[in-house]
Amino acid sequence: MSDFGVIRNYYSQMPEKIEQARHILKRSMTLTEKILFSHLVKIENEPKRTKSYVELQPDRVAMQDATAQMALLQFALTGRSEVAVPSTVHCDHLIQARVGKDKDLEYANEISSEVFSFLKSASAKYGLGFWKPGAGIIHQVVLENYAFPGGMMIGTDSHTPNAGGLGMVAIGVGGADAMEVMAGLPFTIKWPGIIGVHLTGELSGWASAKDVILKVCEELTVKGGTGHIVEYFGPGASTISSTGKGTICNMGAEVGATTSLFPYDNSMDDYLRATNRSEVADMAKEFSEYLVPDSEVETNPAQYYDRIIEINLSELVPAIVGPHTPDLARPVSELGDEARENGWPTDIQAALIGSCTNSSYEDMERASSIALQARNAGLKSKVQFMVTPGSDTIDNTIRRDGQMQIFDDIGGTVLANACGPCIGQWKRDDIDSGDVNSIVSSYNRNFSGRNDGNHQTLSFLTSPEIVTAMAIAGSLDFNPITDNLVAEDGSKFLFKPPTGNELPENGFEFNLEGFISPPEKLVSVDLDVSSDSRRLQLLEPFVATTKKDLEDLPILVKVKGKCTTDHISPAGIWLQFRGHLDNISDNCYIGAHNSFTEEQGTAINQLDGNKGKIPKVARNYHENNQPWAIIADVNYGEGSSREHAAMSPRFLGCKVVIARSMARIAETNLKKQGVLPLIFADESSWDLLRVDDRITIKGTDELGPNSQITVEAKHSDGTMDIFVCNHSMDELQVEWFKSGSALNYLRLQN
Repeated sequence: MSDFGVIRNYYSQMPEKIEQARHILKRSMTLTEKILFSHLVKIENEPKRTKSYVELQPDRVAMQDATAQMALLQFALTGRSEVAVPSTVHCDHLIQARVGKDKDLEYANEISSEVFSFLKSASAKYGLGFWKPGAGIIHQVVLENYAFPGGMMIGTDSHTPNAGGLGMVAIGVGGADAMEVMAGLPFTIKWPGIIGVHLTGELSGWASAKDVILKVCEELTVKGGTGHIVEYFGPGASTISSTGKGTICNMGAEVGATTSLFPYDNSMDDYLRATNRSEVADMAKEFSEYLVPDSEVETNPAQYYDRIIEINLSELVPAIVGPHTPDLARPVSELGDEARENGWPTDIQAALIGSCTNSSYEDMERASSIALQARNAGLKSKVQFMVTPGSDTIDNTIRRDGQMQIFDDIGGTVLANACGPCIGQWKRDDIDSGDVNSIVSSYNRNFSGRNDGNHQTLSFLTSPEIVTAMAIAGSLDFNPITDNLVAEDGSKFLFKPPTGNELPENGFEFNLEGFISPPEKLVSVDLDVSSDSRRLQLLEPFVATTKKDLEDLPILVKVKGKCTTDHISPAGIWLQFRGHLDNISDNCYIGAHNSFTEEQGTAINQLDGNKGKIPKVARNYHENNQPWAIIADVNYGEGSSREHAAMSPRFLGCKVVIARSMARIAETNLKKQGVLPLIFADESSWDLLRVDDRITIKGTDELGPNSQITVEAKHSDGTMDIFVCNHSMDELQVEWFKSGSALNYLRLQN
């Protein structure tokens, strides 16, 4: 499965490139720097952290089915006949959790057949590997088959950093980034800062790898990692399994980090060999000195990291975060009191384990050890209990080894090896829309409405073993470490701490029936897109923005508070339109809170004065050739690498987004699609803007690196406010804007 030739070639060049970097830096190097310098297109001068743009050459591209549609539709416009780097498509997002694995897969293959057919045809046409629906969640499949220590990949999903569990720099990007790398262009990004997380001690008892990242989320908050790579180091790092490391790196996306990674160690060697990659393990061992930070870095970390977080693993206790944000943390023991104080329902409505974050063999082992204790005491789950294996390999292995039967015995429902409720693909029939209810899961993201589309669902995140114990108890006010339950025979029952092997004693039960490898020789294949499809639509290039387009713009929405990609372009039922830009644009900003209306999803149409749904107002502007602007709050675009959160506004006529701050992927996606992303030089300028303002953007003629933009806000009373904005575009990105999009620029070059 792994591309041994690519990996061997990379390792053979790594020593020379690192020596070149040492000559430039004249100091010891972090692991992050070793990997990044090894993937630089040109090693010349020392890049400035969080300032310099660099060109990198990734080893691999991975795409999930929801984002692959638009990436491949864009790739079709490049004129290339074959992808330039090894690439794969994974069908894991378009499978809705309804009743259980088999029927859910059958239903998904029926309603999304044309999307799967298109992705399969595009993979065959352009030389990509194709993972069929149900074969596994992209990040688990990548860890099992493709990730390797020291490598670099990009993936069209924000939780791509999961591969950091095998020491890989794995970055979540938008489809345009993936398209460019597949087209043979370098990946352009700001040289990241580096946050060091120093791990000492060792996890024990109920504490798990999940508690490590929940602690980091608490420390850094949802934006504290923006523009940085989180690098774990110290003696505690080697005590965590590779899949546990993957859990930690996966959820690093929740702090806005570019990616996260761990140094090479024996657990990585063990995992590579257990997943039939002994050849890769041998190569990694041979080059191991280049796959860890220099010893001087560990001795004097303050000289090499921009910030250091100290975590003693021996002191960690089980934590749980939420609702509505992954950085609101407390020990599990304190949740009950906090829930009562806030009026949150303490009765749990549903409990869910698995997802790309926590679906490893070790996770299933530890969770099933809790379920087994409950079964032996005659207890079952008091709530709806759902289990999502991460791949066919995990599914088959835990069926063989008995963990799946234990989950079934306590009332669990096994879902397809897909994302399901973690991304909003959950058809709930146990609540009505608007019902306030509490759920617990081992997922990675818990924004309002994220799991089920119901903004009144309170979602709490914790480890799979804690979720399982809470499912048995049925209450947020349950601490499995100290609280007793009543067994079937009436006796008091206290859970013992979870146990479990990192890897199966009898090896993994591999199943590659769901994989179609890239064709050895490309043949003529037509892209399977019907002209009357409601799911797929061939793209037309965006028209470049003119100076006149930036004059007298109405403000569609002035966002107040959070505006994640789930607010801008929700998933859930909208996933079906990810390949049809026109149709999916009907969800544009429906979750955004507009300060002008003090409502969610509504706007005042400045052409007729009427209030309407945001997408309808935007379409009305577009039909009348009226470009428009968005004013946003802090950390605009936090969340998934959702390219549609940039493409839909662009399609409907958005020319500029001005925010107090922006998340990295969201800002890049806006640049790629030709939208001008600006940051208030003075955050208080946000307060100046009124509902009926018309704004004009000045300074685009002189647009260049570090230039500033002046914004004139004309008020209806005849007065005007003028303020200054910054941007982060480099020379190439300015060319994207002038061309109308990155794809337009690429086509012009070709």
